[in-house]
Amino acid sequence: MNFVPYAIPVFLLMIVLELGWGLLKGNNTYRLNDSINSLSMGLLSTVTKFVFLNIGALVFAKISQEYAIWSFDPNSLGHWLLAILLYDFLYYWFHRISHERQFFWGSHVVHHQSEDYNLSTALRQTSTSFATTWVFYIPCFFLGMPITMFVSIASAHLIYQFWVHTQHIPKLGVFEWFMVSPSNHRVHHAQNADYIDKNYGGLLIVWDRLFGTFKAEEENQPAIYGIRVPLQSWNPIWANLHIFVGMLRDIWFTNRWADKFRVLWSKTGWHPDDMVERFPEQKSDLQQFEKYNPQHSNRVNGAIILQYLLLTVLHFWSAGQSAAISSTLMWAVVLAQVGILIVIGAVLDGKAYARSLEYARLLALSAMLWIGYSANLISSAWLSWGFGYLFASGVLTWVCISQTVRYFSLHKPQ
Repeated sequence: MNFVPYAIPVFLLMIVLELGWGLLKGNNTYRLNDSINSLSMGLLSTVTKFVFLNIGALVFAKISQEYAIWSFDPNSLGHWLLAILLYDFLYYWFHRISHERQFFWGSHVVHHQSEDYNLSTALRQTSTSFATTWVFYIPCFFLGMPITMFVSIASAHLIYQFWVHTQHIPKLGVFEWFMVSPSNHRVHHAQNADYIDKNYGGLLIVWDRLFGTFKAEEENQPAIYGIRVPLQSWNPIWANLHIFVGMLRDIWFTNRWADKFRVLWSKTGWHPDDMVERFPEQKSDLQQFEKYNPQHSNRVNGAIILQYLLLTVLHFWSAGQSAAISSTLMWAVVLAQVGILIVIGAVLDGKAYARSLEYARLLALSAMLWIGYSANLISSAWLSWGFGYLFASGVLTWVCISQTVRYFSLHKPQ
């Protein structure tokens, strides 16, 4: 059983409560742009699962049916405990390798791009895990773990990790000798030299203690969150692809054939020597660290919030319809959501091309609606609701763009 859909309302409520608590205590850990971007990454991760083939599920089913050497008993408490222990152990190695090897980091990096640390950060998930993550859990199915047991454990494991993404809970004493806690997970999300690549555990921190990757949070060394080469963008597509694009660039331009092959399996951050000179990376100065934080007027911020609420309604409606509509229509609904996420990112970045992106979005989706109606793929009700959504979101985007242009013209550096 997948518990995550049932947990989402609780997640959103806890985010609101954490925001309120931070404001009440004078220690707010949220910024609108960063939080919206984290939510966008989570939403994008969800919608891509509607349309991309789950390679892992096919592999798992094949192994379970033909190659399993043992069998977990779902009616045995002992087998459940063993399965949880096995899953968490494999998660540790998946997580560790996802930090230590560039190809897997390309997918996992999304979760670490936020320069804030709060409960919304937990929802910041990758959209490319369908190509990488499943490989690490193959042993579960060689040992005969039923898919229902696997999904239940995996979803509960993910839910557990939500609450540790907060700055408001201090160290928890004996508890965090064994379990992942907010304190030791804050270390994991930090880019400080002493903290980086530590505390990979998902449920149990004992794996880190056993394999030498544990680091305790130090009071005299506050965590600086984010990644060493900052993304400096709110574009959700670029956030998912920038490491892979850099790898392809290195493979294409580097002169040595050995380096072209090495790029795929290299340690995270490695580049061929000639690429270091040709495409130097600018790492953050942690002594004078500044978060990426383009400013906007209150009207723009309000319009973005309304835009996101409108998108949320579309998202939950489409999630409820996923089993009932054709793959063609599902692709259209997914593209509608991805399109507005890209536009929201461009607005948050203050990009001049946000207006052109919005025109292209409205034109493309209007054409899709009309073609779908003309081809009897959608009803007149779908057509009406579709154009109604585009009108409402278009008005909100127009407010954002017009106000952003005005704001940046008034605040242009002299």
